[in-house]
Amino acid sequence: MKVDAHQHFWSIKRDDYGWLTPELAALWRDFGPSDLAPLVEAAGVSKTIVVQAAPTIDETRYLLALTANEPLVGGIVGWVPMLDHDVPALIDELGRAPKFKAVRPMMQDLANDDWIAQPELAPAVEALIRNNLGFDALVFTRHLPFLTEFAERYPNLRIVIDHAAKPRFPEGKPAVDVGDESATGLDWQEWTHWMAKLAKSNNVMCKLSGMVTEAAKSYTDQTFAGHVDFMLEAFGPRRLMWGSDWPVLNLNGDYASWFACAQRLTAALTEEQRQAIFGGTAMSFYRL
Repeated sequence: MKVDAHQHFWSIKRDDYGWLTPELAALWRDFGPSDLAPLVEAAGVSKTIVVQAAPTIDETRYLLALTANEPLVGGIVGWVPMLDHDVPALIDELGRAPKFKAVRPMMQDLANDDWIAQPELAPAVEALIRNNLGFDALVFTRHLPFLTEFAERYPNLRIVIDHAAKPRFPEGKPAVDVGDESATGLDWQEWTHWMAKLAKSNNVMCKLSGMVTEAAKSYTDQTFAGHVDFMLEAFGPRRLMWGSDWPVLNLNGDYASWFACAQRLTAALTEEQRQAIFGGTAMSFYRL
């Protein structure tokens, strides 16, 4: 079974997507299951994971209602106010919904890079573990030191790094070229250092997703090859999962092109390894 481990739905009239504005013309409309269905069918994808796009509990409930009877959707990654005193009860409630699989606090948008280091998060994390729910980490490279400590502090919490922590892909040339420091720079050094540290924690997995959004429209397979090779070496196929990041990837590409690119980038792997990346890892992590 092929699984798209990261995609979104939204309704513009909900008006709780602070990042979504008319200037993002390719995204400024409603996106729902009927829009996604022909794309996943063409790719042979059987199940998807819908990930929250607004930091509100109302959007989480909207997604649960929207997909309750949608066979394509295997699970929802929602948002909860993790620092609220009553959040454990809320997580217990949401955990009873069959499709509620994980939470995502959207750390990339928070003011403090060390937000995840707060001890006050413990009750929420313990509720996630108690309900067998996962944790999606939406982060940049600068957040990885704090995420590393978090993963070590909670070894029983399943964590997945969204979009490979959004590494930088310089426009117009491969992102990784060891002979050209301007093409790699400090970001590559820091990213590989902390991703390798995170990979040592067995409770941490990583998504091959979101990279098209971070690249230029002129991206090629080579744009991502160095990063994908590194992640394969660090995490191994059984701890990697492919995701489309649809419809956000429409800013720089399209569903079919990114799926084909990811297939080519992993073509040298065994069939069993490819099955893990394109389905098995997500099925295990999200309890599909």
